[in-house]
Amino acid sequence: MSKPPKDSRWFAEVEMQVQFFDLDPMEIVWHGRYVKYLEVVRCALLDKIGYNYPAMKQSGYAWPVIDMHLRYVNSATFGQKLKLRADIVEWENRLKIEYLITDAETGKRLNRASTTQVAVHIASKEMCFVSPPVLFEKLGIEAV
Repeated sequence: MSKPPKDSRWFAEVEMQVQFFDLDPMEIVWHGRYVKYLEVVRCALLDKIGYNYPAMKQSGYAWPVIDMHLRYVNSATFGQKLKLRADIVEWENRLKIEYLITDAETGKRLNRASTTQVAVHIASKEMCFVSPPVLFEKLGIEAV
């Protein structure tokens, strides 16, 4: 997985603190909780471009996650402050977002991930092989 671009045009960052209910019996963040962290920053990113899930539905498209990759580098612990970052890296035929989770104070990398979403026309339930014009509009670019 490539490193998210520092100069990405479409990105969001969120800080959060690890809660007790996110821990496993080893007293580190349970691996499945990182999926929730990705969703938190993905929603911040989609809000930033004005195309979060209600707007997607209103536009006539669902955008299910069809692929997800996570690479665990270091463990997060109770009370630790995390910085979550999401960058849109592909948009023409699918929406691919790359993520980086780091310690908010030291910058130490904890997790790198990516998700891929595709547009599905809600009425017909057909998957789109090209992203619909509404995504390009929200990104402020012309469709190719």
